[in-house]
Amino acid sequence: MSRDLLRQDDVRSLVRDAYRATPPTEGAVAARLYADAELAGVPAIAREHALGVANHLRYADIRPGDVVLDLGCGAGIDSVLAALRTGPSGRVLALDFLPEMLELTQRAAEEAGLANVETVEAEMEAIPLADDGVDVVISNGSLNLSPRKARVLAECARVLRPGGRVWFADLTVRDEDLPPEILTHPATWAG
Repeated sequence: MSRDLLRQDDVRSLVRDAYRATPPTEGAVAARLYADAELAGVPAIAREHALGVANHLRYADIRPGDVVLDLGCGAGIDSVLAALRTGPSGRVLALDFLPEMLELTQRAAEEAGLANVETVEAEMEAIPLADDGVDVVISNGSLNLSPRKARVLAECARVLRPGGRVWFADLTVRDEDLPPEILTHPATWAG
């Protein structure tokens, strides 16, 4: 039995508000998740605002020339790292629903000297890309923020080319693991 405890627009609003109010992490999250050698090519703006949950790129098979979609790119740490791996012949599409995050991602890409990062303002439940145009989809701690996870996965399948690859790092909890007052609390959705 599924319980829809919040309307989708309410969830999105809660997440937007929480992320707008989140202070910089001062690089603590980045230092915990990524090796010093990886961070050497990442501008401070992306390191200082990193909010991921793991270093999924450690295992990702990103190749030169790939088109990579970064769902919930945040301040762009994974977008920058992916763009360094694709090289100038590849592209990274950094998608987020917060213009503020996209501005940070764009600044990070410019500071890193990367011309192959493009920002996309959209919700991950409705990816504004053509079918079969992406080689790799990455996401670091963002899928859990969606009230429609199955829709996000369907969108990923739609935009991936045949043989495309997905690399997610995320946290999950089942509805029955938490009482309704916790499940409906804004911090639960944003955290």
